[in-house]
Amino acid sequence: MSDLPACTVERDAPVARVQLDPASWVDVVRGFVTEADALYDHLVATVAFAPSEVFRYDHWKPEPRLGAGFTPATAPHPVLVEAQRTLQHRYRVRFEGGAALVWYRDGSDSMALHRDRDMRWLDDTVVALLVLGERRPFPIRPLAAKYDHEAPDRGATHVLRPGHGDLVVMGGATQRGWQHGVPRVDGRVGGRISVQWRWTSRRGRMERGGGYAKPVHFGRG
Repeated sequence: MSDLPACTVERDAPVARVQLDPASWVDVVRGFVTEADALYDHLVATVAFAPSEVFRYDHWKPEPRLGAGFTPATAPHPVLVEAQRTLQHRYRVRFEGGAALVWYRDGSDSMALHRDRDMRWLDDTVVALLVLGERRPFPIRPLAAKYDHEAPDRGATHVLRPGHGDLVVMGGATQRGWQHGVPRVDGRVGGRISVQWRWTSRRGRMERGGGYAKPVHFGRG
């Protein structure tokens, strides 16, 4: 245990709220976790990150990032358990099933703009992201903007750049009416790890259709 980075959660770090619309918001906390770069290195060295694939039209396609997961009992560093407890207390939710880890190894790894539809109930959610490693653009756009192919910045109304221990929390109906992602940048950019916790109240209208990982097939003409 003595080799673990001496990381702590800064519970009193200022919270800046971005009100996307009356029902949707994003909180940004800079420096939520201390010694974040050392934590990033520790996770890269110790977590068994693995590739994944999605089926798109006629073939399996590798996703441009690696993933892993953990529960409080298997957390790769105790500060992640402390972070989960702090978030549950602050937002009065309970993250069942632990958390996910996503590793963007360099600027070539990415995640398309999307909503977290796999939670199914999207009217009242909390999605918390602890971002370690290099800062990358994190655009947020209204769902309607996905159909405007000429819009600058892909229709993003906000572009956050979390990293080095920052926290981003998307709440309310953000997953219903807004999209977020990690676009590809210069491949020489250093790595980024996102530690992700998700909660839904299971109230409101259930989302129809599958999430991002659902297979996509050619339409029938």
